Amino acid sequence: MSAWRLSWPAAWGEPVGRASMRAHPEDFDVEEVLGFLPEGQGEHLYIFLEKVGDNTDYVARQLAELSGCRPMDVGLSGLKDRHAVTRQWFSLYRPGMDDTAFLDGVSARWKLLSHGRHPVKLRRGTHSANRFRLVLRDLHADAVQLQARLQRIAAEGCPNYFGPQRFGRDAGNLDAAAKLNARKLRGKDPRRGLYLSAARSWLFNEVLAQRIAENDWQTLRAGDPGDGCPTGPLFGDGGSSAGEPLLSWENAILGPHAVFRALFDGARIRPERRPLVLHPQDFEFELTEDRLQLQFALPSGSFATAVVGELLEVEDKSVRVAQ
Repeated sequence: MSAWRLSWPAAWGEPVGRASMRAHPEDFDVEEVLGFLPEGQGEHLYIFLEKVGDNTDYVARQLAELSGCRPMDVGLSGLKDRHAVTRQWFSLYRPGMDDTAFLDGVSARWKLLSHGRHPVKLRRGTHSANRFRLVLRDLHADAVQLQARLQRIAAEGCPNYFGPQRFGRDAGNLDAAAKLNARKLRGKDPRRGLYLSAARSWLFNEVLAQRIAENDWQTLRAGDPGDGCPTGPLFGDGGSSAGEPLLSWENAILGPHAVFRALFDGARIRPERRPLVLHPQDFEFELTEDRLQLQFALPSGSFATAVVGELLEVEDKSVRVAQ
């Protein structure tokens, strides 16, 4: 059992039923919304492809091999689930090269949806949103209660928790973060960034859970630098970036985790803010006797599991497949 809390309180009450998720890859459909189109010229080739059963890092490595470039010359905006149907963008550094043979190789491996040249590499977090279509099967729930909960989420949103995948299997990313040496954080090991991000995300969830317990997670507190909407801390060097009195309140939650505070200070991570409330856009649902289909869009960095967790107790079938 993990020593870290990985289940946080819902805002709208206990789940109104149970269901299974990702029984089949097509039950979890995600499309990355870049928010702009490649300009048509430049040293970087952008490709938009559909993949099933491949994780993002694996595809990036395979693209580098096909292209003959270094893995570091492949850019991407976000990581997508393996046990799913996902459509996402990649960029490859190919200055002055003809792309015909490379694109043929990509099309032989994956479904190539679009491509174009652009002047700059694709960076993490560049995309504006993700569109989801989820099918939850083996549904056991009171239809009236479930519809009421769905309508409440559509109207008021839900807590913007980070999803469990951020913390690794059995919270392994958090364990690894706690073992980092604050004096030895320099270097190019990408895992360090992953572990530090997991620690920040976990602490954000802890803050959000406490705000839910105090029943003001939808309220802008004094000292909150958010632009009209309540935010929580992504802690960094110096702790929270809030003003008083919120600063002292948030830093008190960080206080028991001195090892993380030392890491954030040692890595000189800039404190940031994240909205506490998640508002799914274009929210639609279709409910039958034993199945719920959801469609919605979320801003980059938000998790579909945050929406599902406010509805149902869910068994993720993909976990069993992975094992």
